[in-house]
Amino acid sequence: MAKYHWQSQNVKQSGVDDMVLLSKITEDAIVENLKKRYLDDYIFTYIGPVLISVNPFKQMPYFTDREIELYQGAAQYENPPHIYALSDNMYRNMMIDGENQCVIISGESGAGKTVAAKYIMGYISKVSGGGAKVQHVKDIILQSNPLLEAFGNAKTVRNNNSSRFGKYFEIQFSRGGEPDGGKISNFLLEKSRVVSQNDSERNFHIYYQLLEGANAQQKEGLGIMTPDYYYYLNQSGTYKVDGTNDSKDFQETMVNNTHLRASPVGVPSLSPGHRSQPPPGQTHQPKDGFQMGGKSESINVTLNQEQATYTRDALAKALYARLFDYLVESINRAIQKPHEEFSIGVLDIYGFEIFQKNGFEQFCINFVNEKLQQIFIELTLKAEQEEYVQEGIKWTPIEYFNNKIVCDLIENKLNPPGIMSVLDDVCATMHAKGEGADGTLLQKLQAAVGTHEHFNSWNSGFVIHHYAGKVSYEVIGFCERNRDVLFPDLIELMQSSEYEFIRSLFPENLNTDKKSRPTTAGSKIKKQANDLVNTLMKCTPHYIRCIKPNETKRPKDWEESRVKHQVEYLGLRENIRVRRAGFAYRRLFNKFLMRYAILTTETWPSWRGPEQQGVLHLLRSVNMDTDQYQMGRTKVFVKNPESLFLLEEMRERKFDTFARIIQKSWRRYIARKKYEQMREEERVDFADSVNKFDRRFKTIKRDLILTPKGIYLIGREKEKKGPDKGVIKEVLKRKLEFASISGVSLSTRQDDFFILHEAQYDSLLESNFKTEFLSLLSKRYEEVTKRKLTISFADRKQRKLSINRRPPPAPKVQPPPVGPRCRALYQYVGQDTDEISFEVNDVFELVKEDPSGWWTGRIRGREGLFPGNYVEKI
Repeated sequence: MAKYHWQSQNVKQSGVDDMVLLSKITEDAIVENLKKRYLDDYIFTYIGPVLISVNPFKQMPYFTDREIELYQGAAQYENPPHIYALSDNMYRNMMIDGENQCVIISGESGAGKTVAAKYIMGYISKVSGGGAKVQHVKDIILQSNPLLEAFGNAKTVRNNNSSRFGKYFEIQFSRGGEPDGGKISNFLLEKSRVVSQNDSERNFHIYYQLLEGANAQQKEGLGIMTPDYYYYLNQSGTYKVDGTNDSKDFQETMVNNTHLRASPVGVPSLSPGHRSQPPPGQTHQPKDGFQMGGKSESINVTLNQEQATYTRDALAKALYARLFDYLVESINRAIQKPHEEFSIGVLDIYGFEIFQKNGFEQFCINFVNEKLQQIFIELTLKAEQEEYVQEGIKWTPIEYFNNKIVCDLIENKLNPPGIMSVLDDVCATMHAKGEGADGTLLQKLQAAVGTHEHFNSWNSGFVIHHYAGKVSYEVIGFCERNRDVLFPDLIELMQSSEYEFIRSLFPENLNTDKKSRPTTAGSKIKKQANDLVNTLMKCTPHYIRCIKPNETKRPKDWEESRVKHQVEYLGLRENIRVRRAGFAYRRLFNKFLMRYAILTTETWPSWRGPEQQGVLHLLRSVNMDTDQYQMGRTKVFVKNPESLFLLEEMRERKFDTFARIIQKSWRRYIARKKYEQMREEERVDFADSVNKFDRRFKTIKRDLILTPKGIYLIGREKEKKGPDKGVIKEVLKRKLEFASISGVSLSTRQDDFFILHEAQYDSLLESNFKTEFLSLLSKRYEEVTKRKLTISFADRKQRKLSINRRPPPAPKVQPPPVGPRCRALYQYVGQDTDEISFEVNDVFELVKEDPSGWWTGRIRGREGLFPGNYVEKI
């Protein structure tokens, strides 16, 4: 039998939303559940708070404003799994706990990490408020994405829009939750792509955008040719990408570039034919050599072809890398603020890479991914289990692979030295050309870590047993790329450029003596990775594990073995086991008391006694089962999320009750103030906010006014059209003149009810000031009508009917044409005067559907609004 999700009309539920609920916890069961959901277009699945996202390779329909409204402020269990739910959870946690949040998006290349980051930033931009300044920050955050993608993304064998740099984007918030600043940290730009690409790959997108999108005047001024003309673009023979319009993307890049006030698009020359011009009074020679020596003595060395090629490529890479850094700095200058209250960080980094030929770049990328996997292990598997032990919670340990041993193999400084330390030592003893250095590196690695269980060597390189699998690295070029040397005379050449912008990219002071060892690319990456880890560890982390379902990049294509491999190395099975056996929620006693103290009179406004006893009192007061929580030494642990949601709902109901009391008092105060102002025109004897009851005994709020001219019942309604749409206004619902009132009925009980009998129909009302009203009414009634008001007491209302003869038959009325109708799936009680109420299985007329989800219907002669997801059309 097909199952349908309660939140969506006629939408089938596929598999389980949260894999903690799987009956079998095996890799095969996980893969089967993900496959079932993926083929039904459900790309998101939970493991507790961790979101699993499968790349659909197509645009999905559930990323509209309707979904943003649906997930805003909702608990995780209320809606199907979605990246908006995780985004909302981060934002609310930041506001409630006052703690910085971050989301770590991991997965291999092409798994959909960059798109996930975009959706998170788009959601937060939508749900956070703010004025013109805040909107300016939001615009820059959103506009920076396509600009950085143009300069930092490229087509690879595995991904048509692969991020070739790492990005940690911090959105900074005020204490009111408004985004008023931001900061981008970039690292690991794959600048070697500027000068060479593998088969079926492209250089960075911006080159092809420029060649395709520039207008005729720009092409003539810049001397632009077709891509196959340029050596830096024609090595792979790939110029186009399916589904990509480079010309259109260039226009978008230029618009965003203008809005951000970044530099003109000034990418390095695609061929070595252009020269920089020196300022007047200076000359320089064509660079067919370089200088060796210091300040006191130097010699010019002529370069051979190999050395000249290396020098040319080094200059091109340096220009591009510095231009990219400049773009990031320009964005940061536009949005960064001097101090930070709260922040949400979004980490979008290269996925784990295993190619046919893996070099220094893949080594660095995979090292950073190892560090991120270590964070996940530390905070979701290792730290959670250690916390149970420290807090004295009953726990059966669960085994898992801790990849710290692989991280140490790469980054250890001593005993034994790691691969990066050995690489730096070899680079420190290299000569200018570096012949034979790669062979020396391989020999020293064999001597230092050759016996390590996660390391093997072969004649042209070495193998590391990463958490994601074994990767073979070719050692050729390792030392040169790690040295990352730019000769001083190349810097001097750029500093002599006629373009101020180029000169600004090379601010080095070449006159200072540097005796320290130059910083290598590997040591920079190691420092950046450790700084990133330290930043992430200071935040409350959230996780998105992205999975790539196939290598064809086509929707609905599922490669079982590939997905299973990712499920294994991402540790999803262990994650489910820890989540199922563990506790979904833990809080320090004092923080738990602060949040839920309002639930009992003993704890509100303050608990007098030990905090642990206060927490126990709260849990017992809400009748939570004892098997749903455990008390640690400093924290309370709650097992299931549903138990926490119950606490949150009870807390919200408390606030709702208090809010209604405040609203009632405020409305009464406003009504009195308003009608006191009317006394100049017509004196008000009595004013109160009362309850009026209709034939179905449904309560409707009314303002009851007594004046010398009569009785007024005033209601409030929302404007449905015009410029004041949505504004609540007072509307006169009924006026009763004294002459038309025949009497008043009361019950014999001590209640606040009374019935006003009038010629047309009676009104049943309830007022806390019934006695005061009736005494004033009697006085006015006698003054105006010269007779006493009839007041009767009875516990039931009776009416005589004439049954002497049969009434004539009513004329036959043609039934109105039947319009669209709907059946209620759930009960709904209207919360405002313009809403209707209905019971389960009620059938009524559907007047209008609205994209907002609030439809208009007509039931029992009354027309009003109701939530569309509470009904089904028939």
